[in-house]
Amino acid sequence: MSSFDVIIVGGGAAGFYGAIHIAEADRGLKVAILEKGRQVLTKVKVSGGGRCNVTHAQFEPLALSKNYPRGEKELLGPFHTHSSEDTVAFFEERGIPLKTEQDGRMFPNTDSSRTIVDFLLKEARRLGIALLRNTAVVDIAPIEKDKTDGQGGWKVVSDKKSYRAKKILLSTGGNPKIWRLLARLGHAIVDPVPSLFTFNIDDPRIRGIQGVSTNALVEVLWKKTMAKEITVPLRSQQEKSSTLVAEGPLLITHWGMSGPAILKLSAWGAKVLNEYQYKFTIRVNWLPDYQKEGLLSELMQIKEVEARKTILRTQALEIPRRLWINLVTAAGITRETKWASVTRKQLDNLASQLTQSVFPVHGKSTFKEEFVTAGGVDLKEINFKTFESKIHPNLYFAGEIIDVDAITGGFNFQNAWTGAYIAARAIAGK
Repeated sequence: MSSFDVIIVGGGAAGFYGAIHIAEADRGLKVAILEKGRQVLTKVKVSGGGRCNVTHAQFEPLALSKNYPRGEKELLGPFHTHSSEDTVAFFEERGIPLKTEQDGRMFPNTDSSRTIVDFLLKEARRLGIALLRNTAVVDIAPIEKDKTDGQGGWKVVSDKKSYRAKKILLSTGGNPKIWRLLARLGHAIVDPVPSLFTFNIDDPRIRGIQGVSTNALVEVLWKKTMAKEITVPLRSQQEKSSTLVAEGPLLITHWGMSGPAILKLSAWGAKVLNEYQYKFTIRVNWLPDYQKEGLLSELMQIKEVEARKTILRTQALEIPRRLWINLVTAAGITRETKWASVTRKQLDNLASQLTQSVFPVHGKSTFKEEFVTAGGVDLKEINFKTFESKIHPNLYFAGEIIDVDAITGGFNFQNAWTGAYIAARAIAGK
């Protein structure tokens, strides 16, 4: 049986970050990463469209924690220890400068995830960390302390051989097999459901205009019976209530709607939308600065100023032209109708379409390859000062294996970096 001081199960962002910090803190420790597949750091490779959204430029711990539908309260303390600012410093001090985009997302200056992947692999090699690929873990069991040598720790069984370690860090992400092993060890596992998904919508108002993107306010409209049936708390960044609402860029796609506004809703509503089998209704305000009555008044003024022009050809409001044409048509206004001849009723319909468009959602699609789950090891069973199990000593967690998930924008990676760093310091006795 091969022996290590520390075994890390899972060769992703959290696994490598934790291994590097353990090895740096104590160069005498024998550290190994066990990865079930041939490839490592796969989510790092695909994140941000292949550019790697390393973290987010939100450096204040309290504000940073507000981006986690599950884990907000628990991560506040850890973010004071290792926040996105510390993550940036880690990479930049090692020659990997990051840049901040307008929306706060942070990427390597090279705009290539390969930069991050190659760096983490190089650091692991430099520090002598063993990387065992194609090594799927099939069992984990605590070893009782031997009376003769006083050794205890953990037995980690793979599909190839068995290993022994004094301490283990589990960073396997949303892996059902590992969750089942942990359940057998007495840990409560919150049932996982998808988070960060797009909405499937088939509606003539958005048909044929895929690729159009605009800022919008999106709200989930619950059925009358839903309020009584909701069993999980809902919240958005705007308010803590049963309302699920988000504002941001909305992208029209072949299958419906995507973009940050939709992804925020999918994260905050991950569990309740799963309960309703992804069949619900949303209301979209395509002009978030307006309410219906105010916009109707604006349209009446445009009617006076642009009387001779056709409505379809007028670009009087900040809205993509193809979307404008579809919404004007949906309001019952023909291609030839001029502002001079449009009725108040038609303008009222147009104001409704622009500020109160209702769309039925009939399913979801995974957001690219960046699949995120809500669920995992129950947060009550983790000591967030060390990320150690409260049930089994010398068993640590980092990343998506625990019941923490975030909205899109680099926040899920930050959870991985923070948990891995704190667990690493605890494992190395620092």
